[in-house]
Amino acid sequence: MAEEEEFSPNLLTDGMERSNGDFVPPDGLCWVSVLSCLLLACSYVGSLYVWKSDLPRDHPTVIKRRFTSVLIVSGLSPLFVWAWREFTGVRTVPSLLALMGIRFEGLIPAIILPLMLTMVLFLGPLTQLAMDCPWSFLDGIRVALDPWFWMLCFSDMRWLRNQVVAPLTEELVFRACMLPMLVPCAGPLAAIFTCPLFFGVAHFHHVIELLRFRQGTLSGIFLSAVFQFSYTAVFGAYTAFLFVRTGHLMGPVLCHSFCNYMGFPAVSTAMEHPHRFIVLSSYLMGVLLFLLFLFPFTDPSYYGLPTPVCTLTSSPSSLCLS
Repeated sequence: MAEEEEFSPNLLTDGMERSNGDFVPPDGLCWVSVLSCLLLACSYVGSLYVWKSDLPRDHPTVIKRRFTSVLIVSGLSPLFVWAWREFTGVRTVPSLLALMGIRFEGLIPAIILPLMLTMVLFLGPLTQLAMDCPWSFLDGIRVALDPWFWMLCFSDMRWLRNQVVAPLTEELVFRACMLPMLVPCAGPLAAIFTCPLFFGVAHFHHVIELLRFRQGTLSGIFLSAVFQFSYTAVFGAYTAFLFVRTGHLMGPVLCHSFCNYMGFPAVSTAMEHPHRFIVLSSYLMGVLLFLLFLFPFTDPSYYGLPTPVCTLTSSPSSLCLS
């Protein structure tokens, strides 16, 4: 019991009591947390449809309009966390921004290590991409250092959406804002697997556009939606894990951007690759190394122990410990 008190000295919540060392949340905390997350998710998705247009989602005009609406909602999203904290009476020593992963302590490791870990997981696709790329390594370096290349990227609305705006706003809303509201109610582990459900459901809105523009059969669109929900839910659990372990928003944002660039691994293409053995071996090696480095690369001691979001739980969790 003494260790529990020492672990979470920052949780000072009106109406919370301890009985035999157990944490008793105030009445209705979980309902308020879940409803707040649901309202936040609906606000984010709803902002995409405030603009009436007959154009597809990839049209530059549609993308620019949606940039405006999601940036407004994302900018206001910290108010949801503030309102939740005021309504429930949860008081913490870490600031609101720190709880949302916006802080300087451990920032450099948070930028490097989670991205490296994700690249290890994608060792197979990266190997396949390198073998199929017509450029040499030096050519790739020259392109990456060419300012004109980046000017072209930032002038491309789809690139800007997939690599910058979507990762930043989605991680801010669905991880940085939702996890601080879910952890006091469910604990870190349950919150990691609950948070992605809002993220996965939020991507179901793509079905509306697929049906609207008749881009496939009804069964095909449904299967695509189920697959996308499953993939985004798993990915959301991973970035939620990164957020809880590192206490930083930057790592999940960079990993999100990288995964958007890579896309879902083309395993079927790898099976037919001329150098199939090398490619498939790299796929397997990437998964094994990822599992091996998952906890060492996200050790909270690199990022400031305990991470701010972990101060919202009253009992020690292995996810929050070094």
